[in-house]
Formats: sequence, C-alpha cells, structure tokens
Amino acid sequence: MARPVAAIILAAGKGTRMKSDLHKVLHPIAGHPMLLHLLATVERLAPAAKVVVVGAQREQVEAAVAGLGVEVVTQEPQLGTGHAVLQAKAALAGFDGDVLILFGDVPLVAFTTMTAMLAELDLNPDAAAIVLGFRPDDPGHYGRIIADEDGRIVKMVEHKDADASERDVRLCNSGLLAVRAADLWPLLERVGKDNAAGEYYLPDIVMLAAADGRSSIVIEGPLGDVIGVNSRADLAALEASWQRHARAGAMAAGVTLIAPDTVWFAHDTEIGRDTIVEPNVVFGPGVTIGERAIVKSFSHLEGATVAADAQIGPFARLRPGTVIGEGAKVGNFVEVKAATLGAGAKANHLSYLGDAEVGAGANIGAGTITCNYDGFFKYKTWIGDGAFIGSNTALVAPVTIGKGALVAAGSVIVRDVAADAVALARGEQVEKPGRAKRFREVMQAKKKAM
Repeated sequence: MARPVAAIILAAGKGTRMKSDLHKVLHPIAGHPMLLHLLATVERLAPAAKVVVVGAQREQVEAAVAGLGVEVVTQEPQLGTGHAVLQAKAALAGFDGDVLILFGDVPLVAFTTMTAMLAELDLNPDAAAIVLGFRPDDPGHYGRIIADEDGRIVKMVEHKDADASERDVRLCNSGLLAVRAADLWPLLERVGKDNAAGEYYLPDIVMLAAADGRSSIVIEGPLGDVIGVNSRADLAALEASWQRHARAGAMAAGVTLIAPDTVWFAHDTEIGRDTIVEPNVVFGPGVTIGERAIVKSFSHLEGATVAADAQIGPFARLRPGTVIGEGAKVGNFVEVKAATLGAGAKANHLSYLGDAEVGAGANIGAGTITCNYDGFFKYKTWIGDGAFIGSNTALVAPVTIGKGALVAAGSVIVRDVAADAVALARGEQVEKPGRAKRFREVMQAKKKAM
C-alpha cells in the first residue's frame, strides 16, 4: 500500500523583482495562477495534506486557494528555505508519510517527476531524502550537487559557499525534495545558519543526515520542470515555454494550427480533432471547441463552447457564457456574450448578441444588436428557429421573436413578434422632389456672400 503524501509549497519570497502588488505565485501562466498550476498537479497525487508557506500578502493566497483543501501558514521573519519548511510542522502534526517539498514560483513540475521522486524514496528505505537535480546550460547561481555514479550525494553546496572546483560541477540543485516526515522535522531542527547568507538552508538536511551515516539520492529531472519565475521576463519566458508545449500537444491530437507561434492557449483549452485554427487566435480560459470547426484569424474566445462544424471569425469575439451550436457561423466583427446560437444559426457581420437565445437556422443580419442593458439591469432576447433579422436592427430586451418571423432592416423592436409574422418598425420615408437642389443653391449663395 502506498504511503500517504503531503505537499509543502514554499511561497514566502518577497518577489520584489516582479514589482507588483499581486503575490508572485498568483501571476498567471496561460490564464491560471502559477500556484494553482502546481496545486492541480499535486492533486493528482491524492495528497493527505497541502500546505503553502507565505510571507506577506497571505490574504491573497488564502483567497486564491479557498475551497482547495490547502492550509496557508506564514513565515515571519523569512530566514531561509529550511526555516520556511519548519513553519509547516504544526500544520502536519500527526502526519506520518512522505513529504514533497515544492516551490510556488516553479509551477510546471510534471506529475511524472513528482511520482519519480516519491517512488525513489520508497525504493530506498535507507535514504534520508531524494533530491531533484538538473543540468542547466548555465549553472549560474544554482547550488551544486556532487554525487557518485549511483546518485548517492557526497556533498551539496550553495553557490555562494562553493569553491571554484565545486562551481565547475554542472549538476545543480532544484530545491525540490522528497523526504519522510519522521526524518524531516528532526533534521530541520538541527539546521544552522553558518553560511554566507546567514540563513537556514533546506539542503543542509542532506549533509546532516550524511553525518549520521545516512545517504541521500539525487535523481535528474528535465529542465522544463524546474524553471522558476523571479521577474516579469521570467514569467514571459515560462509562458512561451508552456505555449510551445500546448501547441505541440494540440497538433499531435489532430488539430491544425496554420501558424502555431501566433496561437495562444489557456490552461484548460480543449479542441477537437480536425479543427483548423488560423493565425493570431487567442483562447482565454474556459474554451471548448468541437471537431471539424474552423476558428479564423484574429478571433478571441473566452468562456465559450463551440460545437462541431461551427465557424468562428475572422475578427470574432466570444465572451463568457457563449454556446455556439453545430454548424453555426459567427463572422467578422461579431461579439457574442452569454448567448446561445442554435445549430446552423448565422451571425455573419458586425453584430452584438448579448444575453440571448438564437434558435436553430436563424439568420442575424449585419449591424444587429440585442439591447440587453438599461444602465441598471440585464434583459434577455429570444429569437426563434428559422427567424430572419434584417440588417441594422435593434432588439430592445426583453423581447421574443417567434419562429420563422421576419424583422425588416432598420427596425427597432420593442414588443414581441409572433411566429411567421413580419415586423417593421421604422419611420415612414418621405421624399420632397427638388428640395436637395434648392438647398444647395441657397447654401452656396450664403457661402459666397461671406
């Protein structure tokens, strides 16, 4: 039987280089806060407990994780990573299982990496800890790991405390650890701060265990798993990395991306096979696209569901609450919000459809709008199956257009229209013969006299 798992996520860094009032771990990747990316992966482990250690802005983190079964604890003052982990001890009182230690600003650790660390800990009951190492192109400021051929760690040293030969080592410490709770707390209590930074370093538990005759093991993980965020530039780089992976995954699943680098996905975007996405399309959170759909260039979709064989764009905007039926069409410069278009319905040009239900096969003419807001409240418009709404029509909600009805172009509709009726609501056209010519003559004379 697998041992229970707890996750401790460190998020107490000040994040000063972000220059933001938003907590660093709440900055989004693909429309989703970094911390929630990480917690979603942790959740797949079915953890017994999840603890996030913060410094300032605790209330922001608590609001973000509300309802997710996460306990938030505060590290104050901030005296290093070892001290940060120790703040979770009370939250994990009575827990006797494996502890996975992660970082809130390293959000894309793969599930396979987490399980590999835990599996290695299980396979080596004599090991004090499992450390995730990696080999960056530029080791830079990372701590170094000196290990033997079997992965047994001989020494771990922070960059600030490393000598020249140790800095030449390419194997670096990600900071991620798997350790048994029974080992973690006693070791942390013994960590000192006799180092260049005067802090309590979490990796010191490895060398303290070694002094007791217990080795720890390093396993290597992919670089993409350990990329962290300390600045806006780092955030942009991680976003780009995530997007490259998402685009590759979509194409591998049978989606055609005409110009992949110009398409931007959200964390939860779902697209069916044989769908075509043209250049410069942005998917916000909450979008599902069915099979064989076409999303044309410069469209923006968020919180929308698009059925199979539908066509969106170009230059279309689908806002939250939009449902586009099978084979329906939403054309250029059409905005849809909290509205449903039935199967085969069309809104091809220059329209706004908000808080509306459009029936199957209905045709919405260019320039049509649903007037859904009076400055205080929102109201709904119902358009029946097969109805035809002429161009430049204003439907003043709440209003119902019956099945098969026809609304003449240029109408302002303020009352319900019966099924199969024709509605015409515009002023009578009046023509004055010769009046335009006489008007020009009078005005030209005035102009000459000036």
